[in-house]
Amino acid sequence: MSKSTTSQRTDQGRPSLTQRQIIWRRFKRHRLGVIGTVIVLLLSLIAVFADFLSPYTYDSEHRTLAYAPPTPIHFFDENGASFRPFIYAYKQTRDLISNRVSFSEDTSTKYYLSFFAKGDPYRLLGLFDTDIHFFGVQTPKDSKAQLFLFGSDTFGRDLLSRILFGARVSMAIGPVSIVFSLFLGALFGGLSGFYGGWIDMIIQRIIEILQSFPALPLFLALSATLPSHWSSTAVFFGIVLIFSLIGWTGLARVLRGQILSLRESEYVLAAKAMGTKNLRIIFKHLLPNTLTTVIVTATLGIPGAIMGESALSFLGLGIRDPMTSWGLLLFDFLSSMMTNLRFHPWLMIPGLFIIVAVLAYNFMGDALRDAADPFSNN
Repeated sequence: MSKSTTSQRTDQGRPSLTQRQIIWRRFKRHRLGVIGTVIVLLLSLIAVFADFLSPYTYDSEHRTLAYAPPTPIHFFDENGASFRPFIYAYKQTRDLISNRVSFSEDTSTKYYLSFFAKGDPYRLLGLFDTDIHFFGVQTPKDSKAQLFLFGSDTFGRDLLSRILFGARVSMAIGPVSIVFSLFLGALFGGLSGFYGGWIDMIIQRIIEILQSFPALPLFLALSATLPSHWSSTAVFFGIVLIFSLIGWTGLARVLRGQILSLRESEYVLAAKAMGTKNLRIIFKHLLPNTLTTVIVTATLGIPGAIMGESALSFLGLGIRDPMTSWGLLLFDFLSSMMTNLRFHPWLMIPGLFIIVAVLAYNFMGDALRDAADPFSNN
């Protein structure tokens, strides 16, 4: 056996593992972390292909079916089992005393469901014009035989379709805001830990001031300053900016501690002796050695951004129509709760998606933290 081959093996005769391979092996042993990662990936794919997966577009309205309950799907008819699932149209009745509209099925006509059904036109991935949806029912738009698996909202819009489209905002706002927070946290945390002295003192006092404000009232105050005439896209990036300006402080302190312990390392002293500029030392030598900590901290920070956006939209200060998010969908739940929640319980479904997404990110972050811990026994 050659000397190079021997050097690649441990004392037990096994091939040596790199740090990345060790982290990956530990991560795979964390079952909740793996499940959380799979859920995050599925929700991300749903957000990307929401146009195709949803039976309607997010703004497709059926005004005569406002607050329609979830559509029952039938697999049996008068002849027994049906090879093709079908639905019935809704018919409405109004209570003359309470003036409340109720829905029942009109069993005179069956409307069959199909995969790859034609529906509302859209641009797949923003590139291709098409009207093919993953599943749907072939009926005219003004027909009362519409497929609302999660019911409809106050304008007769399919709640399932709006949830799938809402995933684009709710799943994107966390990672996008974290990217900006990472830049600010790396910049100020790196400067604070590397230079120390009065620079460290000023940056730490700024961090303490920002962290002393209650988070939710500060979010509300800043969100209220967004102009009402801004488009939905501009509001989205405005909220991202707000989260970024507030969320970088924790990461900056973590990086400061890491860099304080690394700045006297031999490779840093060697870089200084060679005349390397300080900023280059920070961004090329110090920050890459804190990458694992940065990834773990960022992953654990994403659920906070999702919850923050949901809270703002729920209170009417976040994402605005026609764009939608899970928090904005809960705003309809708030309106229904003020009337009578027992009539429209399906409006609570977006809250379940928020819970699942937050738990999935937390499980994934916990698994990354345990896998990156050098003292872990896994």
